[in-house]
Amino acid sequence: MPSFSVEPLHEDFGASISGIDMAVTLSDEIVAQVWGLIDEYSFLVFPHQFSFNDERQLAFTRCLGSPEPSHVAKGEESKIEYFGTIGNVQEDGTTIGNDHRKTRFLTGNNLWHSDASFKPVPAALSIMCAYETPSEGGETLYASTRTAYARLDADLQDMLDPQIGIHDYTFSRSKVSPDAVSPSLSASLPPVRQKLVRKNPSNHRKNLFIGSHVREIEGMGFEKSRELLDQLVEHSTDPENIITHAWQPGDLVIWDNRCLIHRGVGYDADKHRRLMRQTRVSGRVSSLEE
Repeated sequence: MPSFSVEPLHEDFGASISGIDMAVTLSDEIVAQVWGLIDEYSFLVFPHQFSFNDERQLAFTRCLGSPEPSHVAKGEESKIEYFGTIGNVQEDGTTIGNDHRKTRFLTGNNLWHSDASFKPVPAALSIMCAYETPSEGGETLYASTRTAYARLDADLQDMLDPQIGIHDYTFSRSKVSPDAVSPSLSASLPPVRQKLVRKNPSNHRKNLFIGSHVREIEGMGFEKSRELLDQLVEHSTDPENIITHAWQPGDLVIWDNRCLIHRGVGYDADKHRRLMRQTRVSGRVSSLEE
């Protein structure tokens, strides 16, 4: 790939990509190359992308697939909005602190999860642009459930392969606070069934599809499900298998929700400004149809 410089970040996954301005209109060839990098590395960092704004980010998102509407805006306000703000900087430039409802709600992102796995068609990719970042805290941790699956013994793989996970947004966000999810949002996101083990359509590598949104495994019972699911997350997130990304202004990051789980690290919203804008690329079908 002569137009890119690729620097692996971990022996299992992740790469830093330089040598290209991602805010310009990308050719079909470049888009295919980016998808090839996603399938291979799962987590891509494009540093120093200072020419991005919302318009360019949405255009870039459309290059990779169909933008996914925000479930919060759709469920609470019945409107289509493709962006989510991660941080405490508001549209007018002011900030909210640690005690604000929005700040507390975002602490749900500090649990290991796969973005929007609770939708009938789960998100394929998340795309994040960083504009303002705290000088202390606010990192994001990533772990590969593809390599985690590969490290399981064959008998456990065979047991897990046909299982179905029940993904429940209200269940996961209620871990933050019992009233974290409004009645309208909860009603718009009923529990959905997803494969517990998915397969990449390009390279056919299998991965666990787990995280905080998975309430239980179908037919296994809640308590037994929780024990197994918690063990799988713990297995996937051994410290040596994690990439910790310390955000810098100008970072453009893409991660593959099909085979990564991630979680945020807290920061002091009373002391620091943080502004990052996220879009997502929708998957094509339910995991049950893959």
